[in-house]
Amino acid sequence: MIAQDLVEQSIPSPRPDASERAASTWHSQMPDDKEMLRAAVELTRDISAARPAIYWPDMLGSAALGYTALAGAILLDNPIAAFACGLLASLALYRALLFIHELTHVHKDALPGFRFAWNLLVGIPLLIPSFMYEGVHTQHHARTRYGTIEDPEYMPLALMKPWSLPVFALTAILLPPALLVRSAVLVPLGVVIPPLRRLVWERASALSINPQYRRRPPEGQFARMVFWQELGCSIWAIAELAASFAYGWRPLAIALCVVSFTAFLNQVRTLVAHLWENDGEAMTVTAQYLDSVNVPPPAVLSPLWAPVGLRYHALHHLLPSMPYHSLSECHRRLSAHLGEDTTYARASYKGLTPLLKRLAGSTMRAR
Repeated sequence: MIAQDLVEQSIPSPRPDASERAASTWHSQMPDDKEMLRAAVELTRDISAARPAIYWPDMLGSAALGYTALAGAILLDNPIAAFACGLLASLALYRALLFIHELTHVHKDALPGFRFAWNLLVGIPLLIPSFMYEGVHTQHHARTRYGTIEDPEYMPLALMKPWSLPVFALTAILLPPALLVRSAVLVPLGVVIPPLRRLVWERASALSINPQYRRRPPEGQFARMVFWQELGCSIWAIAELAASFAYGWRPLAIALCVVSFTAFLNQVRTLVAHLWENDGEAMTVTAQYLDSVNVPPPAVLSPLWAPVGLRYHALHHLLPSMPYHSLSECHRRLSAHLGEDTTYARASYKGLTPLLKRLAGSTMRAR
């Protein structure tokens, strides 16, 4: 959702020293709101099952629209029409890509064939197979890891220098060419150079934003899945480069631009997925919830920049296994049951712009 790419590991020091920290760890050991936690479980049991009739058409339709629009961006001569197609392709492929988030949480038996189809249609063509998130994102939800140095998806952005935010966002545009080099060059070379293979796996095989994160070697069935996904990505990447040498670079260049904008969208979404105020302490579940963000209605644009349920990111941290199509109803029920002046309501914000302003203001105070 990226939230979260290989290039982000070039972001400078994610952990400010004591002199740079803002007084923002007030919530790290906040007592859990047991009423909220209990209500979240009890009021939503009946809508906790993933519905194939929603997942499949949504994913397939988003991918089909994205690739059709991408073809238009490549083939159309009219620059305005081509640009419009490119923008539509970015938004549609963004939605299709973010189903990788669902794959990490949904039960393996809930959607037979969905993981394979998603990788075949989305993950491998865009060089972001599901193994880059599976086994990584669950660590972000671990009770004792969230917000700590062991969390692959956390950086205390609110406590860092102001210039860190634009650097963090803009480096995402380098993700597509970096992935192309990874799959077409580094992975094949790693077959004959074991140290390179280890380095690529540890440092360039996870959708993480913590530069200090090192991925452990895959094992068992997961290792076999990684092998086939890596093979598919390498074949696809090499074929893309070969076709570009033979027929010209314009199609690949346009595709890279489209996916770069998709990566940038996800990076901006990542900036406002949390408040990023924790300096490394383990946090209670309620503290993790309050460090996360919901952008519910009436915010009308949030489904575009935070699709597939990610507009309810704080709620997702309360109910990680809840399917994306049920989060809106979960929010409605919990809001009605708990009321406005409660812990639950404190994680809701009006939109993208106010959240970006809040984050930028935090970095100014952290100087």
